[in-house]
Amino acid sequence: MAGKWLPVAELTSSKRPILTGDEVECFYLSNIDIEPDYTTHPTLSPYTSGILTLTTHRLIWISSSSDTASIALSYITHIHPPKKSLKSMLSISSPRVKFDLSHPSMGSITVTLVMRGKSDNHELFFEKFWAAWKGRAWEISGAVAAAEAGAGEGSSVAIRVPVVGVAGILRKEQEMWESTDKTLQDAFQDLNALMFDFGLTPEYWVFQSKAREMVKLAERMRQKLLAGPTSQSSNASDEEMSSKEDVQELLLSVGIISPVTKESAGALYHQQLSRQLADFARVPLERAGGMINLIDVYCLFNRARGTELISPDDLLQACTLWEKLDVPIMLRKFDSGVMVIQSKSQSDDEVFGRIRTLVLKPEALRAGISASDAAMTLEIAPAMAKEHLLAAESKGLLCRDTSPDGFRFFVNLFPEINLDDMYLVNESGIYASWVSAVGAS
Repeated sequence: MAGKWLPVAELTSSKRPILTGDEVECFYLSNIDIEPDYTTHPTLSPYTSGILTLTTHRLIWISSSSDTASIALSYITHIHPPKKSLKSMLSISSPRVKFDLSHPSMGSITVTLVMRGKSDNHELFFEKFWAAWKGRAWEISGAVAAAEAGAGEGSSVAIRVPVVGVAGILRKEQEMWESTDKTLQDAFQDLNALMFDFGLTPEYWVFQSKAREMVKLAERMRQKLLAGPTSQSSNASDEEMSSKEDVQELLLSVGIISPVTKESAGALYHQQLSRQLADFARVPLERAGGMINLIDVYCLFNRARGTELISPDDLLQACTLWEKLDVPIMLRKFDSGVMVIQSKSQSDDEVFGRIRTLVLKPEALRAGISASDAAMTLEIAPAMAKEHLLAAESKGLLCRDTSPDGFRFFVNLFPEINLDDMYLVNESGIYASWVSAVGAS
């Protein structure tokens, strides 16, 4: 098709562009057409009515049917200033932004961005577009990659790209630790030289030995805290270190480099926030067994966004948009009022089957199960396990016993009882298993 004259952009499962390296989203516009210069390229077709995302590296266009197009800012040779006309001042015609593009296969071509619909953001977009093009962040990213590649050969290029959120904080922390560690090593080397040169007393040697132990301990802690997700602890019995390593791994896995903001997204804020939240929630959902409390999501999401915090109302509104956006997760509200997010692939029938298997065990037939028991089996939080047990009760699969010790859930035996002969026990039924388990106790 002649319309596919621009390279495509890769999308996430929630239809958001996959960013590369240190690429950061800067601005969003809806109802955007991308038109070529028909005088020089009459066979090309336009891209019509899509959402345009401006990043520090690209222009990314996404249609409602998930068709995509991408324009690298590095290929743009000139941006034409917007023309002031009577029609544009009276909002009769759609605002337009023109720029010259050096196409890899077609050579030089003039491209026009046509902004359909009612919007006052075209002037702000032009400013952001111009700033991103002039900023040439892709060159900085390339220089950083070259510096890292040449670090082993003694390269001393010191270029740093600012990264917001948790990733930026962790980078600064690691640089601080490395600087401190080098300073301490240099200091102890100097101390060794002084000791050998001046013959210091044994007390100094004891001090040096203890100081070395402290430095080694600090280094082990630093390595564990700064270890990536694939690192393994050298001391599996050290629960405190393992816990800190898990926390660090979680932070590294959920950091958001380019958070959606009201300033950059404008009217598209909640829609883009909803898509970004759907992408973000994938890892926490996998860790939590396919379901996680909405309050926990709010805390994790805001922590990952760094300083760009969102309100609970924004989070709830973003979650309610998932039904319209066709993303792989959903918002669910239990009868008790607890709100959670869960993967659409998670089936209640599968969960109920695992609960049924648990309550049919001899010990469960005798004493029932608690929310903690179900949580261990389902590998989810006890609060979520309790909601599943209550849902299973409402389906007639379980019976609940309420006592001062809390809730205990038992398999529902009433369907097994023949009302005409309550003392008749079917030898192959659950009732018979229950009688056998209780009799054995």
